[in-house]
Amino acid sequence: IHESDSAPGRSNLWAAKFAKRIAVSFEEAGQFFPKGKVAWVGQPIRQELQKTVKEGVYEYLKLDPNIPVILILGGSLGAEIINNVIIEALPDLIKKYQIIHQVGKKNLEEVNIRTELILKNNPNKDRYLVYPFLDSLALKMSAGAASLIISRAGSMIFEIASWGVPSIIIPITSSHGDHQRKNAFNYARSGSAIVIEEINLTQHLLFAEIEKLISNPAKREEMSKDALKFARSDAASKIAQELINIALSHEK
Repeated sequence: IHESDSAPGRSNLWAAKFAKRIAVSFEEAGQFFPKGKVAWVGQPIRQELQKTVKEGVYEYLKLDPNIPVILILGGSLGAEIINNVIIEALPDLIKKYQIIHQVGKKNLEEVNIRTELILKNNPNKDRYLVYPFLDSLALKMSAGAASLIISRAGSMIFEIASWGVPSIIIPITSSHGDHQRKNAFNYARSGSAIVIEEINLTQHLLFAEIEKLISNPAKREEMSKDALKFARSDAASKIAQELINIALSHEK
């Protein structure tokens, strides 16, 4: 079995009783399972998302290469709390940054209506790019242009890490077993990200943290290196090899 979160769900805790080998994405998850069975391998990442695309990105996305890009990911469904804070902060954000914002299909109409009002007659309104959903190519290109990513704390953490992009992680408060909060702080301890909890999330705090990171290239370079170390790009091959080993052990 493979556990992708810092704290395992009930299914994996039950299945661990029968498992020959247990792979975990976060080292901290190992404490919940029998020691002799566990290996910390990281999280398998979709092959098509393992590397960012940088060539032709600014032309394709119609971005200015001289203005920093912030990529905001709330998951494929979007994240309304994050969307609301970003919209409130937009007039300040687009003075200095270009924003690529995945808002979720069900939130697109409302976000468009609100941002149209907020950014009406704003000379920098073209710096805000909103999408219901980013497919693999658009996501890789957006990540290739991004100086900073803002995201939830699900499995997307590992894709962000594999891209080597510094991030601000905002975990869901009500996730089962508080696993998103645990994921976020475990990732932050690697030096790759900072965490803002929902209870503390305001437009002013988020803007201040963005400013702090964007204005410190040396810090972001350090975070980028730490993220790439955390990613463990060989996770899928390690799991596959162990599956083959188990299968071969049953041959007669």
